[in-house]
Amino acid sequence: MQAKLVLGNWKMNGRHAANVSLLQSMLDDADINREGVGIAAPYPYLAQLAAMFAGSKLAVAAQDVSRYALDGAFTGEVCASMLADMGCRYVLVGHSERRQYFGENDACLREKLQAAVAAGMVPVYCVGETLEEREAGRFAEVVGEQLKTLDAIAGQEYVVAYEPVWAIGTGRVASIEQIDAAHQLILERVLQCHGASASIRVLYGGSVKADNADAILSLASVGGALVGGASLEIKGFGKICQSAKKTL
Repeated sequence: MQAKLVLGNWKMNGRHAANVSLLQSMLDDADINREGVGIAAPYPYLAQLAAMFAGSKLAVAAQDVSRYALDGAFTGEVCASMLADMGCRYVLVGHSERRQYFGENDACLREKLQAAVAAGMVPVYCVGETLEEREAGRFAEVVGEQLKTLDAIAGQEYVVAYEPVWAIGTGRVASIEQIDAAHQLILERVLQCHGASASIRVLYGGSVKADNADAILSLASVGGALVGGASLEIKGFGKICQSAKKTL
């Protein structure tokens, strides 16, 4: 059975000194320091993660990547080859916050996906619907359209992360039945378009916490978790990684 992947997304959080204590605690925890666990940190701390994770089983991940694949006059951008050079194994592409706050569209995300795989990284492509779209019964339509962007990297290794926008930091919680149905539909759509592959994993990213991790990660359709705020606290993140480990 393929190990369930757990990626912590620190979002725009962290300070160099405080990171040392948190990262060392992760390295000392056998449930966290193993294959199938990684941390996506802000750009300024990726070198720190790479240095501390050296020789460990933990993976370094980036939260975003430039759509511009080559070095050049793109002030403020960080290209995929730079991230790979720093030791990043994974990179988030199309996170709901990037779509919402920075207007990232399908054309932009297509280029980011292509840049990531060309640099040898595994993109974690995020999809999900808003509350209005969910209540209008448009989940399958919206997510289906978002998944079409993966055509740009058909045949390459990638991970999909389902993050219902309406269940992130809103106090609303997706039911286990809703999570299972969403993951099954995503798997079906991906397999229809790109062929059967044991490497296809769909992570759940809708406010995963220590108290709901067991139920979510026990679902056969769920290939792991994209963890937000809980990845900044060692006890909660350890519990989530422990829940994922139980499925092995």
